[in-house]
Amino acid sequence: MVAPAGPGLAAARAVAAAVPDPELPMVTVADLGILREVGEDEGHLVVTITPTYSGCPALPEIARDLRRRLTAAGYANVTVRTVLAPAWTRDWITAEGHRKLRAAGIAPPHAAPRRQGPVPLTLTATRRAPVPCPHCGSPRTAQTAAFSGTACKALYRCESCREPFEYVKAI
Repeated sequence: MVAPAGPGLAAARAVAAAVPDPELPMVTVADLGILREVGEDEGHLVVTITPTYSGCPALPEIARDLRRRLTAAGYANVTVRTVLAPAWTRDWITAEGHRKLRAAGIAPPHAAPRRQGPVPLTLTATRRAPVPCPHCGSPRTAQTAAFSGTACKALYRCESCREPFEYVKAI
């Protein structure tokens, strides 16, 4: 195998990791856990990403931005691959990603439940854990809309401080 043209894989990973998410620009693709791998294959730098959900409309923009930034950093042959398995999970958001979302007034998703075996399917509404307010921390919040500016976020309002905020859905 031939190494990709450019400063090296560690530097390429650093460039790719710094790419902001176009829908949540306060966090990077690394913060969200979208960036899976940076490697090489037959002289190409290969960046592997996994979208937060398979229909994510920001995916083409993320791939373009990765190619543009890596090319500008000196990598001549950049390939961006999208993999859907394993599926992205909210557990891939880093602690820094959680911090940045809260600092921007956006509630990060709850941790994924730990289950063994198949996930049960129910047709009745299940009670959700409260979404704490990113402004005051109160658990007294209410969803006001199932969707926000993007399909991966919902709108909430805090019943304590009365501030509206977005919640990154636990997809």
